[in-house]
Amino acid sequence: MISVQEAVNIIQSNLAKPEIIEVSFKEAVGKVLAEPISADRDFPPFDRVMMDGIAINYDRYNSGQSMFNVEATQLAGAPRLTLRQADNCLEVMTGAMLPKGVDTVIRYEDVTIVGNKAVVNDIEIFKGQNIHNQGQDIEKDHIIIKPSTLITPAEIGVITTVGKEKVKVYKPLKFAIISTGDELVPVEDEPKEYQIRQSNSHVFKSSLDQIGMDAQVFHIVDDKETLKGRIKDILEEFDALILSGGVSKGKSDFVPEVLEELGVTKHFHRVAQRPGKPFWFGTVKNKSVFALPGNPVSTFLCFNKYILPWLRKSYRLEEKIQLAQLEEDFSFKPDLTYFLQVKVNNEKGMLKATPVKGQGSGDLANLVLADGFIELPPDKYDFKAGELFPLIPYRRLD
Repeated sequence: MISVQEAVNIIQSNLAKPEIIEVSFKEAVGKVLAEPISADRDFPPFDRVMMDGIAINYDRYNSGQSMFNVEATQLAGAPRLTLRQADNCLEVMTGAMLPKGVDTVIRYEDVTIVGNKAVVNDIEIFKGQNIHNQGQDIEKDHIIIKPSTLITPAEIGVITTVGKEKVKVYKPLKFAIISTGDELVPVEDEPKEYQIRQSNSHVFKSSLDQIGMDAQVFHIVDDKETLKGRIKDILEEFDALILSGGVSKGKSDFVPEVLEELGVTKHFHRVAQRPGKPFWFGTVKNKSVFALPGNPVSTFLCFNKYILPWLRKSYRLEEKIQLAQLEEDFSFKPDLTYFLQVKVNNEKGMLKATPVKGQGSGDLANLVLADGFIELPPDKYDFKAGELFPLIPYRRLD
């Protein structure tokens, strides 16, 4: 049996190597960028009017002139006009190019226009106001988005602005999610008194769907030869396997034996933790195989503690370590790392974790009441309120 940190180190030394592909920007949301996105021109690309109003030569106003004849109107999306007479003005619209010969924009609320004459109200005005200068945000060729950024609608805005019709991304990994056990039936079936509906595989699939991965669900009965044949075929087709159940010491727990017979190199089996002690991990031909215990809390903890960080690191995404303050004293006797389910509150930037008591690793309903796990180290038994511990959240913490 190995420690939690040893398990993390082994898994993260066997990262996936996702392929780089090119996709339309319309298909890029949820994928990870594999190239830098640079400005194809200055941002903004011209001196841009920020307010509807009039544009003047500030020196004229500063010398005492407050009434200006309106020569014309500069519209957004129209070619740039030029002020013909320095003591006149131009009406300008938000988003338009700043006309030549003017350097200050006064919003309509601060002027009175009658006919073709604009009178500036008695207000304070400064040179250059209400103008978004060319290149003020980003200069041409400057990198706006770095590689290994998760693409959201915000990134799509930049990608389309710089004219990238297609973008290079890391191809989503193809996951096989495999549940085992004769006691499991499909969600739509009515279970007999000795059966339960499948849930772990759907938790994994929904989690992977959220982050843009390609995941397919399988169920295999507790028969060694059937299990071996199906997993053999699945290994050929998929980049990574997540199995749930069949890894402990029961008479029908064939998964570790089958995986090794199929040539999957075992890196570890059993981790000094609760829940999730029977966790198994191996690799074959650059494919990773995660075999998790079947109890739902154990499965959920292992997925969030090990698989999601492995996935983020494989895609070179930033991994943030969060700490939470324990709100109540808590004791745990065995020499194991304990992952305590907690309800988390954000109080002025400090995450406060309150233990949520459940009925063990089979208590699926208790996951709904909590927001995450805090990781309690194995070198002590008593944990005091006010102490800080690593947090593994599985909900958004506002």
